[in-house]
Amino acid sequence: MDINVLVIGGGQAGLAAAYHLARHGISYLVVDQGHKAGEVWKQRYDSLKLFTPRGYSLLPGMSLPGAPSGYPGKDEIAEALRRYVREKQLKVQLDTQVQSLVQEGDEFVAATSQGIIRSRAVIIATGPFQKPYIPQLASGLDQEVRQLHSSVYRNPADLKEGAVLVIGGGNSGAQIAAEIAGQRPVMLAAGHMMSFMPLSLAGKSIFWWFDKLGILHASPERKLGKLVRRRPDPVFGFELKKLIRSGKVTVKQKATETNGQKAYFADGSSVRVDNVVWATGFRPDYSWLQIPAALDEAGRPLHKRGVSPLNGVYYVGLPWQSSRNSALIGGAGQDAEYVVSILLKKTKEEWNR
Repeated sequence: MDINVLVIGGGQAGLAAAYHLARHGISYLVVDQGHKAGEVWKQRYDSLKLFTPRGYSLLPGMSLPGAPSGYPGKDEIAEALRRYVREKQLKVQLDTQVQSLVQEGDEFVAATSQGIIRSRAVIIATGPFQKPYIPQLASGLDQEVRQLHSSVYRNPADLKEGAVLVIGGGNSGAQIAAEIAGQRPVMLAAGHMMSFMPLSLAGKSIFWWFDKLGILHASPERKLGKLVRRRPDPVFGFELKKLIRSGKVTVKQKATETNGQKAYFADGSSVRVDNVVWATGFRPDYSWLQIPAALDEAGRPLHKRGVSPLNGVYYVGLPWQSSRNSALIGGAGQDAEYVVSILLKKTKEEWNR
């Protein structure tokens, strides 16, 4: 199959890129290894809610039922992405895993589980959530301890009886710890001092304030963006904070060692655990991207606002790709629009020859 642009990844970033490519009449194909659009969202833990309201969770031309100030759940987003593909008639090929991507002259060749795809340009939209990260620390725990990464945890029924240790002080760890706290003893280990931020202030979403104050769109290259980026993301909402104050969730310092059924922490304390939920995030995996000039020495994408120094290679859906907003659904749409505009400027004249 020969096309102008191959989009790798069918999440919100890839679909936003497809929307803008379609608007300009550029032939493209989105490939994704999922069985359905929005599957990555559907597979997350049951209680997951976005901390951005619906008004900040939209792709271009997308609508979400319900109040714009309300906070959508993960199933709502999954369904919205499926509906988006149908309504915009986006060209998406599912059940297609990219096994390798190489460059042959001016052409890119993707070997996939469904065959070879050749294209003139590639937009890589696999996002930051590629490979669940579980620290080596996990290997010290006995088999009796039930261990789950947050990517496979669904609800408290997945856990065995007894105490639960959630490792990771980000928003996923906070939501999971809060959910479990009503049923059994819960401890949360964080590698940094946790801070909390309200979901709303003076009747407006905190992201409305971020927008008005310039924080949301601050470039990572400017002073404000650098300041925000240096600090760990706060936990949005005060549910966990209230549970900590009431003693229903115990906060521990960074986990430093495990042995048998015990976990040890930076302050020298230890606890016996029956379950561990690793809310330790993800790591990028570009092992399939076999174009050395597209990655740096650490295997991370080389780019400026999603534009690679290698002609024909682009990225969408990277954290801080252009601003703090890049991590949000709405920001992915804005980054996709910019990347497609640059792609068109660089390639339209060549393709029309």
